[in-house]
Amino acid sequence: MGTHTIDTAMAKCMVEAAAIGGASIIGQPGGWSVMLKIGTQETPLGAQRTDKPRLWRSLDRCVEYLRNELHIARFELLDATNYSAVALIGKSREDASERLRQAHEAAAHDKWFRAQVEQGIREADDPNAEWISNEDANASWAAKRAKLAKRTEGGAV
Repeated sequence: MGTHTIDTAMAKCMVEAAAIGGASIIGQPGGWSVMLKIGTQETPLGAQRTDKPRLWRSLDRCVEYLRNELHIARFELLDATNYSAVALIGKSREDASERLRQAHEAAAHDKWFRAQVEQGIREADDPNAEWISNEDANASWAAKRAKLAKRTEGGAV
């Protein structure tokens, strides 16, 4: 039977109840994991939606997570004996980097779009704005289409 993990929500409750007696950060191939001391047992902090130990690639991020999410700032042990920046087994997280890239693109587009809308509203609210009726706009486009159609009929493209 495999080792069971504790998820962040349960760990938060256990920290509030003073049931966690300590934490250790353990180096692994590919990153850092956290062991929580509960009574005499040590149990790994689990990844979201799985029963696998959570792994941070950065020690700084691991410590930041423990301080900010679990309010644990003291550690019994920091063991880098088995730490390696390269995971022995596992897939790369290209899917995660692609999601992150898409999220950044979407945020940039959203920022641009909102700026365009704000500019349009400012221009529309300007008392000097010149308004064109729908009929005038349609007539203008009809004239442009007729001119283009005439040019294509004459062979001059």
